[in-house]
Amino acid sequence: MKRLIVLNVICLLLVANTYACNSNKDVTDSKKVKKSEETEVNTESNSTSIKDDEEAENSSEIESSLQDKKSMKKEGVSKTQKKSTSDEFHNHSLWTELTKKHVASNGYMDYKGMIKDSVKLNKYLDQLSSKHPNKSWTSNERKAYWINAYNAFTVKLIVDNYPVESIKDLGGAIYRVNTPWDIKFIEIEDKKYHLNDLEHNILRKEWEDARIHAAVNCASVSCPKLRAEAFVASKLDKQLDEQMRIFVNDKTKNEINEESANLSKLFKWFSGDFKNNADSVIDYINKYSDVKLSEKAKIDYLEYDWGLNDK
Repeated sequence: MKRLIVLNVICLLLVANTYACNSNKDVTDSKKVKKSEETEVNTESNSTSIKDDEEAENSSEIESSLQDKKSMKKEGVSKTQKKSTSDEFHNHSLWTELTKKHVASNGYMDYKGMIKDSVKLNKYLDQLSSKHPNKSWTSNERKAYWINAYNAFTVKLIVDNYPVESIKDLGGAIYRVNTPWDIKFIEIEDKKYHLNDLEHNILRKEWEDARIHAAVNCASVSCPKLRAEAFVASKLDKQLDEQMRIFVNDKTKNEINEESANLSKLFKWFSGDFKNNADSVIDYINKYSDVKLSEKAKIDYLEYDWGLNDK
């Protein structure tokens, strides 16, 4: 009997011990699961945080890139607009429009038509008056500007006093004192000029290019033809060569044969300019004339017709 009791006690102890072990194991496993879950949560949280940081950083970079592109685009547009504005000014497009419309094939001007277009003429003159040539301009830009200014302001002088028989009727007879070329009616920024300033004190003085005499027009019958377009820097040399060639070969201005010639008085009045560009006046003429003059050709000069070159 005692033996049976001892066996029962042993069995009870074994059962109790097994239960305790299982209980401890469950607690340990529970702690491990909980710790694992916390680790997973922390890992997920960290991953989310890193992802958010990366997205924020990428978003910031994208925004910065877009801002840079906008800035570059804006700067590019600004430079393009500036270049466009500069090109438009130096192309003297308004003067080209006016001369193509109102200058006849013989170089005469339709002054009545120009009066009707006085709004556009004044707009072009305002453009000239608002921008004085400076050192940032190229030589050809300055040169073209002053030639166009001379021609446009001469037309303005006639338009404001039309009708008139001759430009010489608009001033006195004392050269460099009170002739029409001595009237200081040209305003460019804060400076005032007369036509003699533009031709003699600027164009002839700065460039010493005799072709200028074929480019500027004095609103008179004997003047070289007024060009039916503006002079522009990009093709100025070609335009000036063409103007001189047209002038030299114009039989109403110059009568040229191999052994003799009746020339425009421009070749007499400004002989020094032509000799600066060639060995002699004859050599200069032969550069452009279809008929070549002999070095011993007899030279006479035609009377200068100051009548208005009215179409």
